[in-house]
Amino acid sequence: MSITRLQSIGKSISNHTVRQLKFIIPGAAVTYAFDTHRVFLDLLARTDSDAWSRLFAIASMGIEGLVIVLFLYVLLVPWIHGIEPDYRSWRDSGVLSSVIPILTVAILGGWSLLCFTLGRWSGLGYLRGAVGASGLYALTFGLLGLLPAPKVHRS
Repeated sequence: MSITRLQSIGKSISNHTVRQLKFIIPGAAVTYAFDTHRVFLDLLARTDSDAWSRLFAIASMGIEGLVIVLFLYVLLVPWIHGIEPDYRSWRDSGVLSSVIPILTVAILGGWSLLCFTLGRWSGLGYLRGAVGASGLYALTFGLLGLLPAPKVHRS
């Protein structure tokens, strides 16, 4: 690849994309290095006598799904309600003041449950399980952050 081609690619990438890549690249690297995605899928597919591992894996995946749905809801508030929320003063917003605390609890609860699940029922152990869970969450948030926020066009 020529230098001019690389420079044109660099100009087309926005600052926002570069900021999100700071989550995506380390998250993907940790997930790949610890093979966290495969370990987690193995926990989901278990049918052995220890049903708790599968139950906790399903629960952590469900909470992560809730996090994704709530994040998308916060992102799509302008389209759903037809208002442009002020994300910086979310406590004053009727919609955001109820959703963001639930989102925060879901993030902390889901990450903690995933750390515990990976630490207790996989070969990763608790420290590597926490690092692996952090990698998965960083990758998820980086990818979700690439979604463009819709704007409300007022006439």
